[in-house]
Amino acid sequence: MSIRLDARELQQVLGLTPPQQNIMLMGRHGIGKSQIITRFYQRQGMRVVAFFLGQMSDPGDLIGLMDKDLVHGRSVFLPPYWWPREDEPICLFLDELNRARPEILQSVHDLALNRTLAGKRLPPGSVVISAVNQGDEYQLTDLDPALVSRFNLYEFAPTLEDWLLWAHQEDVDARVIAFLQKNPEHLEGEVLQPEDAWRAAGLVKHPDRRAWARVSDFLKPHQTVGEIHLKAVAGIVGVAAALAFRQSLGESLRVTAEQILFHFERHRAKLKEMSLQELVLLNEQILFWLNSKKFEDEDKVRQNVLAYLKVLKSLKHNEALAHLASLVENPKFERASQFLALSLEIIGFLTDYIQDIPL
Repeated sequence: MSIRLDARELQQVLGLTPPQQNIMLMGRHGIGKSQIITRFYQRQGMRVVAFFLGQMSDPGDLIGLMDKDLVHGRSVFLPPYWWPREDEPICLFLDELNRARPEILQSVHDLALNRTLAGKRLPPGSVVISAVNQGDEYQLTDLDPALVSRFNLYEFAPTLEDWLLWAHQEDVDARVIAFLQKNPEHLEGEVLQPEDAWRAAGLVKHPDRRAWARVSDFLKPHQTVGEIHLKAVAGIVGVAAALAFRQSLGESLRVTAEQILFHFERHRAKLKEMSLQELVLLNEQILFWLNSKKFEDEDKVRQNVLAYLKVLKSLKHNEALAHLASLVENPKFERASQFLALSLEIIGFLTDYIQDIPL
């Protein structure tokens, strides 16, 4: 049984693990392993050198090329192009480890055991992280148990919440975010394709997190989405996800998080018409916004949040209030919680409300 980590836990483990210990991450492609690793170590001031070992046919790029030492007449390996200075610890990220050729795996074994490649030692403080793919769709190589034993092994399993937090921070198209918030089953993985004319066209792609980011980049320049846009989207995430996305475009919330936070008085009347499910989605959007955005008038935003809470209470939407209070306590929304904590009224309101809920 593998130890599973979500995005926040992975970053915590990266920070806690000593540099001399190697880490191996298991997981599907397109779930953000390389991005999280790269950003984490770049924030530490370290250069990240990534290799896709499954695409490497010659170990020369990894270990350097052989040459003759003119002084001693012996064969030596020249340092590869990426080799660091003696005082420059790096993060070496070895992706697709279980798709690598045997001769490359032998070099990785030496690296994991001794921190050396072709006799050259990595600078002290350097980090070695590998990633392996999972799934029947991959052509995989069985790894030597002796090699695996040199790594701390974790399964990286980011949640939908992790992706939504990332999506808000990266300004992913709001239509994509809203769709996946309501339809998490389309975030990744194989979805059965419907018997449809689009299937006859040969569009059999399946959705993943990376693909939805491409959908966002594709749609951002287009305020209106027509059939040709949706057909293009199907080529990115598959027919079933594209058809569900088309349906969702006509099912937007009556009120958005942006409207609540910046123009509350204009839209407060619409809250009376919203169902519990709509309010739960709105609560999540509000917390995602507060967690990822910066505001010019922070006091006004907090005042609008308080006004929103009071309206929910006046409408006796106790479950919606309880849901919002639980989100504020979620460690993944730490920035949003700190932002709201600057208003004693908001914190007092939520605290008193939680205490008054009958169990």
